[in-house]
Amino acid sequence: MTATTGGFAETGRPARADGGGEAVPKRPAARSWTATRFARNGDVAIAYDRLEGSSGAPLLLVMGLATARFWWPDGLVDAFADAGFEVVRYDQRDAGESTRMPETKTGNPFKALFGKRGEAYTSEDMVDDAIAVMDELGWEQAHIFGHSMGGLIAQRVALRHPDRVLSVTSSAALPSDVAGLGVLRYLRFGLLAKLARTKFPEGREGDIEASLAVWRGIASPGYPFDEEAARAWVEAEVDSGPRDTKAQSRQIGAQWHGAKLSELHHPTLVLHGEQDPILKVRAAHATAKAIRGARLVTFPGVGHDLPAALWPDVAAEVAAVAGLGAA
Repeated sequence: MTATTGGFAETGRPARADGGGEAVPKRPAARSWTATRFARNGDVAIAYDRLEGSSGAPLLLVMGLATARFWWPDGLVDAFADAGFEVVRYDQRDAGESTRMPETKTGNPFKALFGKRGEAYTSEDMVDDAIAVMDELGWEQAHIFGHSMGGLIAQRVALRHPDRVLSVTSSAALPSDVAGLGVLRYLRFGLLAKLARTKFPEGREGDIEASLAVWRGIASPGYPFDEEAARAWVEAEVDSGPRDTKAQSRQIGAQWHGAKLSELHHPTLVLHGEQDPILKVRAAHATAKAIRGARLVTFPGVGHDLPAALWPDVAAEVAAVAGLGAA
């Protein structure tokens, strides 16, 4: 089933298609993130936290390539909590506060992407990190929402551990089956090449400028981008991931040896921006086509993010696929 709807960078006000805006409601005082906790998968420590004041169906959030869990917008996770979810987010290995893996030769993500074997770990290892978090939480099963590379991991969690997953939401992601040169049919290289060429200063300032470059690049062209608010967020949650090409290469080079996407039989929602500057919308169509009964929702004017104006709609769609209500 395919649905198309209107209008994930969190800015100071939710964007509207007409360019207007209004103040983003503040998070209720009762909601904040718990202190960082750690789950273990062998020698790897996986950092995670839970949204206090959230309760209900377990929802695990998986962020994208080499970026920390702090990139999930507060307003979006609040919308998930309001929809009836207990919300937990975690840092994948080689990101945020989780274990950084030993140095490897490859520091070029493009070269790693098209390589035939990873240098550090497998995609199965990354999938098992999510299960380690669930085990630490005492969750027997959970709904999984992944964005960008996190969407790929969400698909693979359901394929590798089908008994642990209740539903899957894959946002702005490649289909799980694609690998090597097959990725070319889905990629847009303009932004990726620009970011790869850009040099940033060392240290904190370089990390801030790299993150801002990513925010500007992935922002939705159909919605206004609040540079001032983005900078304030980036400076408060400094993340080295956007400029750590070694970590990016290790993650993106992790090879998948598991089941085909057609073997995913869970309720599945596939989300994608129609103006995504990194992945063509055909990636979402391929994912939805491979999964029997998957619901596909594409957003006009949206890039490789989910603008604030869409958060209530996204939460409603995720709740619907989870069986908590109608979209």
